[in-house]
Amino acid sequence: MSERILIVDDDRRLGEMLIEYLRGSGMEATLRTDGASGLTALRERVFDAVILDVMLPDTSGFDLCRRIRDESDVALLMLTARGDPADRIVGLELGADDYLPKPFEPRELLARLRAILRRRSQVPGRASPMLRFGRLEIDPDARTVRVGGEPRFLTGHQFDLLLALARSAGRALSREALMERVKGVGGESFDRSVDVHISRIRAAIEDDPRQPQRILTLRGHGYLFARIQDPDS
Repeated sequence: MSERILIVDDDRRLGEMLIEYLRGSGMEATLRTDGASGLTALRERVFDAVILDVMLPDTSGFDLCRRIRDESDVALLMLTARGDPADRIVGLELGADDYLPKPFEPRELLARLRAILRRRSQVPGRASPMLRFGRLEIDPDARTVRVGGEPRFLTGHQFDLLLALARSAGRALSREALMERVKGVGGESFDRSVDVHISRIRAAIEDDPRQPQRILTLRGHGYLFARIQDPDS
């Protein structure tokens, strides 16, 4: 399967050039020209790596790097026209895997990108962070769910749906976005099986599934995982 690469850079001409170059190297590339749309794309689709420019029109690439690392362990290569070593150190300390100053040779970017992906694929036992919301704990690696320390049992598909929602806590997700995250390809937006699975997830994790507080239905759109803290947590 081709690696999926997200490019976040306000230089559209450079971004489109990189798209063509990466496609010619067997990768699938997507361009976003500001931080907000880049973060949205990352939340709505699974990517193998992000190429992130430091200078963006709506935010600092450093701030966006920090936000990405709060939500994702995706491979991250930072770009900048500022060659100050201090900037490189800041980027790496914030969680970037590598740092490449502009201007650069596309072949060097491709080589660095492949090196990052190769290193990550060879790291044994790479752990995903535990997700905690009050009494609710979700372990992505063990694929377990606990409420107040008590295990709750979900099917594999239900666990994937819950994990996708929890990783986007506080943000609405359409059925299309959920199917995309769980399947890795576009799903049917009106697949009622999603609603059935959500009902069963609620039965497992909500105190009162008939009046859910954690997974909320947004009519005409989809679902939202609420960032609430339980009163006794």
